[in-house]
Amino acid sequence: MNRIDATFAKLRAAGRTALIPYVTAGDPSPASTLPIMLSLVAAGADLVELGVPFSDPMADGPVIQRASERALAQHVGLLDVLAIVAAFRNVDADTPVVLMGYANPVEAMGQAAFADRARAAGVDGVLVVDYPPEEAGDFAALLAARGLACIFLLSPTTPEARIASIAAMARGYVYYVSLKGVSGAGHLDTDEVARKLAEIRRHVALPVGVGFGIRDAASAQAIAAHADAVVIGSRIIQEIEAGPASAAAGRAGRWLAGIRAALDAMPRRAV
Repeated sequence: MNRIDATFAKLRAAGRTALIPYVTAGDPSPASTLPIMLSLVAAGADLVELGVPFSDPMADGPVIQRASERALAQHVGLLDVLAIVAAFRNVDADTPVVLMGYANPVEAMGQAAFADRARAAGVDGVLVVDYPPEEAGDFAALLAARGLACIFLLSPTTPEARIASIAAMARGYVYYVSLKGVSGAGHLDTDEVARKLAEIRRHVALPVGVGFGIRDAASAQAIAAHADAVVIGSRIIQEIEAGPASAAAGRAGRWLAGIRAALDAMPRRAV
């Protein structure tokens, strides 16, 4: 069983909501990424989304853009990201890792070669922001043949017909973008998120994670009341960039531990 599926099954049986932090590989330095990932897991992360640095991250706001810029300035590319995952697997054999990024690095490597290398490194799932589902069938099949999950984004403007088509192809979980706009922007409307999740679940049997706009314990709890997973990126990167790179792992872990404690303080979800 894919580590993503196993993790969500375990959490569902315990009535718990998954906590999924996002960080950009290579930020604030290539050497700091593995300690940051391990610190997040120690703080209670159930799955780690690892961003592949890219020069034009169209879905990302200024915080994650800065993270990509810092990583690219240190020449961190897709092969380096895969090497970081492999190093993580030498220490942690259980926590799922999802690569999140854009099509250009994958296309430059070649889809089949990427899928092979991702599997060998220990990646569990892949979310490519700018692979529309209408054009992602072959890529999803390449991943599925290697036991990797192809994860898709859904947004407040995704119509039901498109949700249904994504449901037929998605594996692992789906990622609902709770805001119209880029990461880290806008106001989180919990009632609207709940309404949209009900619509999504009419078509999608997979767990649904919610990200964009979750910045503190209160917003994490509000989303966790409705979602299977809470995804947090920009706010963690703000912690990473708030001080010396040598202490970034500690800052990120301490902040995430507060979110984990807030989620664990909630009543257990019905199984």
